[in-house]
Amino acid sequence: MPRNRRPQDREEKREEILAAAQRLFIDDGYESASMGQIAKHAGVTVNTIYWYFRDKDDLLIAVLDRLLAEALAQYATIADRPLGDRLLWAVDRLERLHGLVNTVHTRAPASPAVHAWHSGFHELADALVADDLRNAGAAEADLPAMTAIGTFVIEGLLTHRRDDVGKRAVIDLLVHTLTTVPTRT
Repeated sequence: MPRNRRPQDREEKREEILAAAQRLFIDDGYESASMGQIAKHAGVTVNTIYWYFRDKDDLLIAVLDRLLAEALAQYATIADRPLGDRLLWAVDRLERLHGLVNTVHTRAPASPAVHAWHSGFHELADALVADDLRNAGAAEADLPAMTAIGTFVIEGLLTHRRDDVGKRAVIDLLVHTLTTVPTRT
């Protein structure tokens, strides 16, 4: 049973629920983390969770938004590094969250909300890479295909794990190929 606690403001309680869900989704997996377990770890009742989140997918999206905000803040600190270093950083970060990455890919076809989040994530990632490619002289017409190639390579690295040297070699070749091959005009 949840412990008695001092009154909390709505945002503080929401954050406690999010923190509990994030830990359980990462440590145990989305499917294994029941709303009851999340409530227990957050020190609330299951009904309380539904005051803050429509359903488990809504809670997942809130966790993903939280992780993305943290990642973007960290990304800002490395924004001046070469594209290859930033892509490798992204691969390493996504590898640490591989369970959630798999959950998003599994849930997206079944959940319009998760699908929308996933699409928005790719739009953001594509925009970041496209800016670098544009600055490297890539033709505007080639950017959608080039960012798709980048996505395929990164998702391939997540699916087919490589050691650090192997990841670096793949990312370096990707960046070299995308930034030095003449593009269509």
